[in-house]
Amino acid sequence: MELPQMPELMGLSLLLGLLALMATAAVARGWLRAEEEICSRSAGQKANGFPLDKSLKSKKQKQQQRIRKEKPQQHNFTHRLLAAALKSHSGDISCMDFSSNGKYLATCADDRTIRIWSTKDFLQREHRSMRANVELDHATLVRFSPDCRAFIVWLASGDTLRVFKMTKREDGGYTFTATPEDFPKKHKAPVINIGIADTGKFIMTASNDTTILIWNLKGQVLSTINTNQMNNIHAAISPCSRFVASCGFTPDVKVWEVCFGKKGDFQEVVRAFELKGHSAAVHFFAFSNDSRRMASVSKDGTWKLWDTDVEYKKQQDPYLLRTGRFEEASTMPCRLALSPDAQVLALASGSSIHLYNTRRGEKEECFEQVHGECITDLSFDITGRLLASCGDRAVRLFHNTPGHRAVVEEMQGLLKRASNESTRQRLQQQLTQAQEALKSLGALKK
Repeated sequence: MELPQMPELMGLSLLLGLLALMATAAVARGWLRAEEEICSRSAGQKANGFPLDKSLKSKKQKQQQRIRKEKPQQHNFTHRLLAAALKSHSGDISCMDFSSNGKYLATCADDRTIRIWSTKDFLQREHRSMRANVELDHATLVRFSPDCRAFIVWLASGDTLRVFKMTKREDGGYTFTATPEDFPKKHKAPVINIGIADTGKFIMTASNDTTILIWNLKGQVLSTINTNQMNNIHAAISPCSRFVASCGFTPDVKVWEVCFGKKGDFQEVVRAFELKGHSAAVHFFAFSNDSRRMASVSKDGTWKLWDTDVEYKKQQDPYLLRTGRFEEASTMPCRLALSPDAQVLALASGSSIHLYNTRRGEKEECFEQVHGECITDLSFDITGRLLASCGDRAVRLFHNTPGHRAVVEEMQGLLKRASNESTRQRLQQQLTQAQEALKSLGALKK
């Protein structure tokens, strides 16, 4: 056999070597591509929250925990009539209550605490408060006892009443102690309001079905009221402690009398009277301090002021004194507060508050976006000089300028009819005080 010549062998060798190099390069490129894909997947996993190892996972968990612990930014609000903002709660405030002696304001929030504020500090730079802890639960409603030595709360998870006693310490502060046993569970639906009669004779709880319970102070149910309103929206005890009223799906407010004997023993609950005049469901109502006036706001877009100082046992109906328009009530739930003298009506819808003069039916003040959430409670203090609202983690207090203007109008009218000098001097003094208050707030009308 004839062997190939030397040049042909060299060419074949070179060709085979070149093919080997190309194969090696292809393998290398494939290996590099595979490595890049692995790195890319790893980076993607890390970006999507799946760390590659325990140390990275632990680091991410710590970052998430830090984010959770950061408090949401406090809602900022300013207004020329803002008197103070109380900001010690770390959770949203659901309810508040002024003590009957005017010294304290109680607030409850979902941070498992009750705060007791000193009202004399409201116009100071520092706002002191005392804290009562709610163990393993939080309160949604709070009410002072008539003697201001205790308060009751409604527990969110426990669905029952708990009583806290207030014991004064030597340093002037208080110790808050929950009673050993809570009230028994009786309601079958969420509770919308609670109250204690100023006489101290009974406690009221109302749920959003059609049930109102009347309790004694020992936790025994004295009577059950069926409101027959399809559902209850609001219920309350009158300041005079004679009546319990409720509103709901029907276009009226129903009022019952809670009757006790001369020896203080409970007798019965009887129907007293109704506020009839609205054409749609009633959102809310309130009593004046002497229980002789009531105000209501309805889904029909109106508010009404009533004279309830009537002889209902002789079938006398309450008198309608004033009707005003409030269009917001036709599209969203509303709350209201009536000043102690019934001269000013405060209406809250969403996070805004509107103040009306009840004698003329005119809107005098409006506070927009007062809170970061919808307003959950609204109340005048017992003097009527301040209006308090809550709806996030703060309570905001406003000067009641419409109240001062109402006093000016009333005193000017009485002065014209005053018959003796001593009466004129007394009326003039009250007039001057109201005018000075308006002047200091920059709200005196010329």
